[in-house]
Amino acid sequence: MASEIKANKISPATGTAFTIGDSGDTFTVPSGCTIVNSGTATGFGEGKVLQIPTPVHKTDSFSTSSTSWVDVTDVTLSITPSATSSRILVLLNSRLCGSSGYPIFAQFLRDSTAIGSGTGTSNVDCFAQTMPSPDSTRYGRPADLIWLDSPNTTSSVTYKMQVRMYASQTGYVNRATDLHIYAGEYATSLTLMEIGT
Repeated sequence: MASEIKANKISPATGTAFTIGDSGDTFTVPSGCTIVNSGTATGFGEGKVLQIPTPVHKTDSFSTSSTSWVDVTDVTLSITPSATSSRILVLLNSRLCGSSGYPIFAQFLRDSTAIGSGTGTSNVDCFAQTMPSPDSTRYGRPADLIWLDSPNTTSSVTYKMQVRMYASQTGYVNRATDLHIYAGEYATSLTLMEIGT
């Protein structure tokens, strides 16, 4: 026998826990209804995409002659995880070009912490670099990063891309050093996804 209960609010009789139904029950949300969550939703299983902030798309070029790390203008994005257990999937696609026989390096930061970089015997830890070849001034080289980060916080975190030159020559993001007829103009994109656990 079907029945219907209408109420504006349902609260637990004691404590703060409230259980709906029993194991094996099915609850149906009819078409046209909306569920609004203003708190923290848990228990939906690992691997659920919880949020995707508006991605960054940088279509203009960036250049630097600095041998210290500098921020790439407009390649920065913030996200506030909904739980400390959430992970952030980073998807970065870019192109680099060094010059005068010297490479340009790229690193990626969560706030002030580098992520995705190697930690080998090199004197520059990075996730990508462009080492010029005879024709490299005419072509940008891939600088792509796919990284699953664990910030372990529910506070806002900021992700950004930085670059530096090996020597005081000019390197570029999104374009080649030599704007030759065969050279390309590129775009950089940065996407963040919060993955629930």
